Amino acid sequence: MMRSHPHPHSLPHPSRRALLGGAALTAFAVATGAGAGTANAATGTKTATTTGGTTTGGTTTGGVGAGGGAWPTVFPLPNGFLPEGIAIGRKPYAYMGSRANGAIYRTDLRTGEGGILFAGGTGLIAVGLKLDHDGLLYVAGNTGVARTHDSRTGEVVATHQLTEPTGHFINDVTLLGDRAWFTDSRAAALYGVPRGRAGTVKTLPLTGDWVQLPDVNNANGIVGTPDGRALIVVKSTPGELYNVNLKTGHATKITLTGATDVVNGDGLYRIGRTLYVVQNRLNLISVFHLNSKATTATLTGTITNPHFDVPTTAARFANRLYLVNARFTSPQTPETTFTGVAVPI
Repeated sequence: MMRSHPHPHSLPHPSRRALLGGAALTAFAVATGAGAGTANAATGTKTATTTGGTTTGGTTTGGVGAGGGAWPTVFPLPNGFLPEGIAIGRKPYAYMGSRANGAIYRTDLRTGEGGILFAGGTGLIAVGLKLDHDGLLYVAGNTGVARTHDSRTGEVVATHQLTEPTGHFINDVTLLGDRAWFTDSRAAALYGVPRGRAGTVKTLPLTGDWVQLPDVNNANGIVGTPDGRALIVVKSTPGELYNVNLKTGHATKITLTGATDVVNGDGLYRIGRTLYVVQNRLNLISVFHLNSKATTATLTGTITNPHFDVPTTAARFANRLYLVNARFTSPQTPETTFTGVAVPI
């Protein structure tokens, strides 16, 4: 058992104008994305290919937003940002984390404009993110660490030391019940951080059908099952889905129908019994229908987009999924450009 440590400062709540305008863009350290795999494409399903609209001022517009106007389908992130995670709550703002230095960038989905919310720092990393209804932002920090931020100010509310710094990769997070659940791509365990309060972090070893593979990314994206009683975890290598019992950690391999695997599976997003699996280096989202017990997943279609450039994870607002392009196959330098992309669902 590990303890989470609250930040000692109480947090102010500035206006939205101060939030978007008060933070300056910072320089980002050079970092390199990792991961490997080969495609094993499924056949016999419908494929939806989405395209962008007109381009103005570096932001591609198209589609109809919740407010009735055209919202951007592509929006810029700072050069060198090295994005991977994205989170969206009830309001039209996306929060994206940086692998370069743990910074958090906030974009208004209505305009595509944004700014740095949290400047990050040396040794910090931000990969998977989830935004809670109370405004707390849970961030997977890779090197054994998870953090909680105030989404209005960007300040760190708590730091959670889940594991020792080396030999682990705290990768993604989902909110279920009274905990935020984090995956570890390099160890056979999940970690449950109490939501909205200090307390004991729960370590849930993965057993059952789970076999941890050495020297590759295993557990990655994570979501709750439709009934809220278990977790679904994607194993990036060799490309499998698992149903994990919240009480015991017993992992049952989910039977795939219409697809042989979900290789390069990264972020997961679920709406009811529809599961979206982002397969990063394939530039693909596979769409599955779950049975009532989430033990079988049937491929119903795929989503591609010409603006995809190794998308990693997804979040939803209205009738769109929003993704960030990690561009793992491109140079990861301070000058490398990055974007977010919206696709209809």
